[in-house]
Amino acid sequence: MKGGHLDIEGESIDVLCGGGELHFLRSPRLDSGNSHGTGCTFASAIAAGLANGRTPPEAVRLAKEYVTEAIRSGLSMGSGRGPTNHLTGVRSRW
Repeated sequence: MKGGHLDIEGESIDVLCGGGELHFLRSPRLDSGNSHGTGCTFASAIAAGLANGRTPPEAVRLAKEYVTEAIRSGLSMGSGRGPTNHLTGVRSRW
């Protein structure tokens, strides 16, 4: 797994290598100041997917989608880079 620092035509591309295959996961590169913790968030989301019985490629794909949305809805607070929004996708009943 290589993180999304690869930028081709405005896309953030992650590369997963396993089982003799390469998987390229693409998402739009977001211009956000709220990306602190993306690596840890991505790794945790992958681990959660694997713990829930997902295959590695599926766990990574779902984690990529989650992190992209967590960056998109990041939290502006304090000075410097804000955190990703770990509650993205969570629905509240209140």
